[in-house]
Amino acid sequence: MFSAETLQKFAREVAKYPADQKQSAVMACLAHAQEEKGWLPSEAIEAVANYLDMPPIAAYEVASFYNMYDLKPIGKYKITVCTNLPCALSGGYHAGEYLQNKLGIGYNETTIDGKFTLKEGECMGACGDAPVVIVNNRTMCSHMHPDMIDKLLEECK
Repeated sequence: MFSAETLQKFAREVAKYPADQKQSAVMACLAHAQEEKGWLPSEAIEAVANYLDMPPIAAYEVASFYNMYDLKPIGKYKITVCTNLPCALSGGYHAGEYLQNKLGIGYNETTIDGKFTLKEGECMGACGDAPVVIVNNRTMCSHMHPDMIDKLLEECK
């Protein structure tokens, strides 16, 4: 199900833990699986669970709890807006509204061209930089007011 490169990444993650606790690598292995597949279909979650000798439901619980994992296909650029209270009070709500209007989609939707998916996220640990968005679970963008959002969207095109 996974490439040799991804299986090597799994092995490196598992090696960080005692042999009887390899399920501790579940978050990292799910992230590598998603990186390869683009999202986490149930077969990929089950394959990760089998690799780690854990029940598939336990791996699914992790994948469905954290918003960094995608259980359905997403756009090329996943933009996650922090809507936790400090960000919401400091412009996060408005940033989310602006993105929805600009992209023509709501939260948990993908643009027709498959380019953007918009998500709400919990605290990203950068309240002083609000409003904050994360692009593709990797790039944090701070002070995302309309002019900065426009710049980000243009860079993604």
